[in-house]
Amino acid sequence: MAEAFSKWAQDSEYWRLLASDPSHSFSVKSTKEWLEKEQSKDPPGFYMFAIHTLDDDKLIGEIGLDAVELPHMETFVGIGLGERETWGKGFGTDAMRIILRYAFTELNLHRVSLTVFEYNPRAIQTYIKAGFVEEGRVRGFLHRAGRRYDLIFMGILREEWEKIHDYNSS
Repeated sequence: MAEAFSKWAQDSEYWRLLASDPSHSFSVKSTKEWLEKEQSKDPPGFYMFAIHTLDDDKLIGEIGLDAVELPHMETFVGIGLGERETWGKGFGTDAMRIILRYAFTELNLHRVSLTVFEYNPRAIQTYIKAGFVEEGRVRGFLHRAGRRYDLIFMGILREEWEKIHDYNSS
């Protein structure tokens, strides 16, 4: 996974959709060290999963729960599809639905939040399909290419997720 993430981080369009800072070059070694450090924390505050295609088991992205706050039963989710040919084909929606099920049924969380830039409508649609609702905006948050863009906060509560999926925990 470290090799793939290092490669994806050098794709300026991938990085523009994922992060507010300029594109970085992450070495495989530094990425591996970061992943190992995060995975060794106890209790974990970060859960990262690889996204693979079902057809050929190709690694195409990553999804994770970050800043997991068990006392408050909430977390932030982040997703990145690094292989451009997979964009717009439903992989992000599928991965988001799976990680929400994990967050609400395995970790017993109450809320999952995320942030997204307003110039990423494909991601916004993915999040809406998964049940997220817009909760707020930081107007003019990001300056890119001579323009200002909003940062959108979205979230989903466990009861909203259960209603969407007709989930009955009994």
